[in-house]
Amino acid sequence: MNLTTLDDLTRRLDQPRGACALIAIKERVRCKTRLSESLPPSARIQLVRSMLAAVLSAAAGAQTVRQVIVVSPQRDSVPAEIPVLADTGECLNSALTQAHQVLRKFGCREVVILPADLPDITASEIDSLVRAGRSGGFAIAPDAAGEGTNALCLVSPHPFRFQFGAHSRRLHLEEAVRAGLSPQVVRLPGLEFDVDSPTDLNRLDDQRWLARRA
Repeated sequence: MNLTTLDDLTRRLDQPRGACALIAIKERVRCKTRLSESLPPSARIQLVRSMLAAVLSAAAGAQTVRQVIVVSPQRDSVPAEIPVLADTGECLNSALTQAHQVLRKFGCREVVILPADLPDITASEIDSLVRAGRSGGFAIAPDAAGEGTNALCLVSPHPFRFQFGAHSRRLHLEEAVRAGLSPQVVRLPGLEFDVDSPTDLNRLDDQRWLARRA
């Protein structure tokens, strides 16, 4: 599967100070199944790969990010120069916990958690999230509804209990307070917009976005 070994990751993390961006994504055929009535399997996988490419590009362009890392069971379309840590497949929170533990072991205190389905995300928005995290140890970017979590920034050497799922914004804020951090809430357009429903697809220029990102 050509995933990244811990020895290789150690060499990659031997860089100047900055945040590590963790981008978690499932096997591509298991992504966005809620869109199955709107898109055939091939188009759905194309969309998933295109959105991941957009997030990877934004993270690579962020001034506050020193290393981009993908957490996934497969490399698929991820460029060879980007590390891919193996995901055990148990659940998103478990995968992020394991990856966060590895990064803390290597001394990475600043970690940005990004989903792979933010098609409009920009490098400057990631920088804003990281700078907010640096000011209080924790920053969160909610989804458009204000209930979920679309991105996190942790600036702490300690473990963190990830709470992605229902009501994750509230749960993440509670976890941050429990950990002694001062939560900052960041609301920016590219961080708020994720693609989960047919209505979201309509915002992608009537799906012509698929062709533009191919």
